[in-house]
Amino acid sequence: MGSKKKKKALRRQQKAEQKALANNSTQQKTTKAENRKRWMVLLLILVFSFICYSPNLNNGFVNWDDDRNFLENELITSLNNENFWENTVEIFKTDVIGGYNPLTVWTFLLEYKYFGFENPGAWHTNNILLHLICCMFVFWCGFRLRLGIWGTSILTLLFAIHPMRVESVAWVTERKDVLYGAFYMAALFYYIKGKQDGFRKRDILIIAVCFFLSLLSKIQAVILPVSMVLVDYYLSSDARIQIKSILKKWPYFIGSLATGLIGIYFLKDQGSTDQVYTGISRLFIGGFSLMVYYVKSIVPYKMSPLYPYPSSLEWYFYPSILSLFGSVYLLWISYKKKWKQVFFGLAFFLANVVLLLQILGAGQGFLADRFTYIPYLGLFFIYAYYLERLIKNNAKFKSAAKLLSIAAVAVYSVMCYNQNKIWENSATLWTHVIKHYSNTALPWGNRANYYRASGQTQKALNDYSQVIRLKPNKPEAYNSRARLYFNFTHRDSLLKALDNYNRAIALKPNDAEYLVNRGATYAKLNDVENALINLNEAEKVDPNFANIYLNRLIIHNHLREWDKALRDADTYIKLRPYDSDMWYEKSRLHMILKQYDQWLAASNKAISMMPNNGLYHYERARAYNNFKYYPEAKASLQKALSLGYDKGTPQFIDLIMSR
Repeated sequence: MGSKKKKKALRRQQKAEQKALANNSTQQKTTKAENRKRWMVLLLILVFSFICYSPNLNNGFVNWDDDRNFLENELITSLNNENFWENTVEIFKTDVIGGYNPLTVWTFLLEYKYFGFENPGAWHTNNILLHLICCMFVFWCGFRLRLGIWGTSILTLLFAIHPMRVESVAWVTERKDVLYGAFYMAALFYYIKGKQDGFRKRDILIIAVCFFLSLLSKIQAVILPVSMVLVDYYLSSDARIQIKSILKKWPYFIGSLATGLIGIYFLKDQGSTDQVYTGISRLFIGGFSLMVYYVKSIVPYKMSPLYPYPSSLEWYFYPSILSLFGSVYLLWISYKKKWKQVFFGLAFFLANVVLLLQILGAGQGFLADRFTYIPYLGLFFIYAYYLERLIKNNAKFKSAAKLLSIAAVAVYSVMCYNQNKIWENSATLWTHVIKHYSNTALPWGNRANYYRASGQTQKALNDYSQVIRLKPNKPEAYNSRARLYFNFTHRDSLLKALDNYNRAIALKPNDAEYLVNRGATYAKLNDVENALINLNEAEKVDPNFANIYLNRLIIHNHLREWDKALRDADTYIKLRPYDSDMWYEKSRLHMILKQYDQWLAASNKAISMMPNNGLYHYERARAYNNFKYYPEAKASLQKALSLGYDKGTPQFIDLIMSR
């Protein structure tokens, strides 16, 4: 009997084990099916988002900091086969327009190396891809933060295609947003994952590296430790912020503090912290900015690349300070009542946007669409959570909630697609700004500069006239209009240029650029004496202004004063050591002065910077010939000819090639 009971018990145990295995297999299949579904949804969101941003693929660069960040950044434009790492080191040691975001600038260096400036579509594609990486991490964070498939999809779509995203993606200069965002969201995802599954050494390393790279991309990454504390709160069982949660983040807070101090130093050094308004006025500006960001998270109206400070604070700025007090009150209530989703989302938004409310003041505008790039994730989380609740738990409003979600996505996607088009070029960009702010001089001036560069003279003159009408006491417009007249050789045009430079200098006498420009105009009018007087005066004002020596060198060349020309070339090179044309000019001057060693050295330096310049190889062939290094001279000449250089002296070419 005992044996039979044992056999029955054994069979029951085996059946139970088989049933358990079957259940586990079913669960695994369900999990795999769910994962496939999630990946499919994510893929559809990413493809849809790419389509929304596809107009960028035909866009060019714009004269809204693209020039200073990379188009005219000598650490990028001087790139050659030999100085990549040298330039890299310099990029990580310096700022651009008061902003320390070296990793972002380094990506521009890479793009210049592989795509050049002739292929802006590749640069825009990289911005879009980085944005899609951010969207991917937002998607997986949504599930980790306990949203379902509907909530996560709404959250990700809002983050992906909301029209307020466009500035961060379509503007190449704002690479820093999508780059820091990609590392920021990666670090946040692995932190949430670690909190839920346990921290592995690999996860801790990934978080630290991503945080560090995010800090090097944009200073706003300093808020990541605060976001981590908010994640601790959200995932806690008692819905409380623990002191130990904050203390455990001390390495991250130290990194944030160090980066913040570096950022403040560079901003102050550039004067970017100069304030249009001071004192309590800054609070009203901050309150108004916050109110606008709340409204635009739902109704993205009047989106502009520039929101200039008003000439005076209108009445509506003053009651808008209630948005600050209201936000603090809602935070307190939601924390006290343990409305975890509200507190987490609102605190995330406020923590990430507070440094951008211009209460301290920096920059030319007090609002910016790009300021909401990461902060809006908090508000979008709240919207997604409550829409999903309506869809899941309220049969009465289920259809309405779904319809609202789909309608919002449809409207936002169309707005996003169209908003990308305003970034096609500088003319479309500033024309859009002028529609909203026609009494602001900056967009008129920047559009005029674009027209001037593209040869649309009359349009440029019309826009410069608008700038002068709006800002008659600002010298910049006169200087810019003078540069337009300077482009022509007709004497009447040059005299108009001179008149405008005189007006600019009358308004700002100690500006080296204006003095140099006036000196160049005198030189073009063949008034060498006044040209040199202006250039020498500019040197007294600012001896580090490189164009002084370039223009004076041209005059000394014309006067055949070779020693003086060489001194100016050497001074210029000290200030701009990456200018290959000046190294070539230096080699030519050494040749005239029969300083053959220096001639060859300068020629080699020019070629190292620009190895595919046939003129440089031709000049080196002449130098080698003077040294009687005939094989080297022949090789250099052959290289010049292979590069298409066809302006050499026939007698010299025949002489070298016959050897």
